[in-house]
Formats: sequence, C-alpha cells, structure tokens
Amino acid sequence: MGGKKKLSLKQMERAQVKKDEEEEGKKKKEKAAGPSKEKKLLGIVAPDVKNEKLVDELKKMNFLTPYAVATRLNIRISAAKDFLEHLEENGTIHLVSGSHNIKIYRAN
Repeated sequence: MGGKKKLSLKQMERAQVKKDEEEEGKKKKEKAAGPSKEKKLLGIVAPDVKNEKLVDELKKMNFLTPYAVATRLNIRISAAKDFLEHLEENGTIHLVSGSHNIKIYRAN
C-alpha cells in the first residue's frame, strides 16, 4: 500500500532539467508573441433612424427581430432593440407579437 516511491537521484535530475527547459520555452514564446493586442471598444450606438437606405433594407425583410436586425446591420442586439423601438415610434414598423424576452415586428 504505502505512498509514492522515492525517485532516484538520476530521475530527480532528469525531471528538474525537463522542467527548466519547459520554462525557457514558455519565456521564448511570450517574447516572440510581441506586445499584446489592444482591445477595441465596440460602440453601442443604434443606427440613425432617418437613414433611408437602412430602413428600405429592413422593409424588404418578412419579419424583424432584434437578432435578425443585429446580424444584418452588424451591430449589437441591444442597439438593434433600441433601433426597432425608435422605428416603431416613428410608425415605420409595427409590433406583431412579443413578450418581455423578444419582440417581433413587421414593416408597414
């Protein structure tokens, strides 16, 4: 039963050399990678409601959900929700169905 067997001196030496080589390899990789990339901040600004090009593109769609608009316009879903709410206030689209989680709109 007992515990783990003790390593011989030769085995301990090999393990130490291997560990040192791995640490050197990691240091070289970190230096080779260069400076870390800066994170880009994404703007959470909804597109302009008055932009006719965007509104016309959305009118071509059968239905409008925040996810569909976000993927089409390449914006965040929160910005797409705000955009759809503004379009509803303007009367460009109307709410078909929805709950607190998701709303489905259709162009007028």
